[in-house]
Amino acid sequence: MYKIIGADGRIYGPAGAEQLRQWLAEGRANAQTQTFADGAAEWKPLAALPEFAGQFAPPPTPPVIQPLPPGPVVAGQLPRTNSYATAGLIFGILSLTCCCGFPFNILGLVFSLIGLSQINRHPELYEGRGLAITGVILSAASLILSFGLLLFDLALRPPSIMWHFRRL
Repeated sequence: MYKIIGADGRIYGPAGAEQLRQWLAEGRANAQTQTFADGAAEWKPLAALPEFAGQFAPPPTPPVIQPLPPGPVVAGQLPRTNSYATAGLIFGILSLTCCCGFPFNILGLVFSLIGLSQINRHPELYEGRGLAITGVILSAASLILSFGLLLFDLALRPPSIMWHFRRL
């Protein structure tokens, strides 16, 4: 015969083994339910009694954590900002802030286009599309502005002396 301590803290029993199995099936008792068997010296969890040990499923084994496989692409890896896109943006800004923009406008175009190409090829590895596009726009604007200023300068310059000699 057995006595158990219920979830409400009250002692139930005496009850036979069949009655305890029925309480287990009904969910009124579980593996941790404190149980006192006739002739026992102390209260024990129900799962600790040999006659009830087979009633409970073994605890689930924790999942085995494997190390990540080596390689450039790992699932769950966060994309990083493309360095070429960042460099293209910096050169694009420099091309507009410097006097003539050369060579920063060319470098800005090259680096931004390389960065944009890498981002398009490997979107899971790289981010920074906005940086690359901004670098292209700034560098192209600087290049167009430089050529416009060069043409404007050539149009306003007085003809050189060498030009007069060619006419003679």
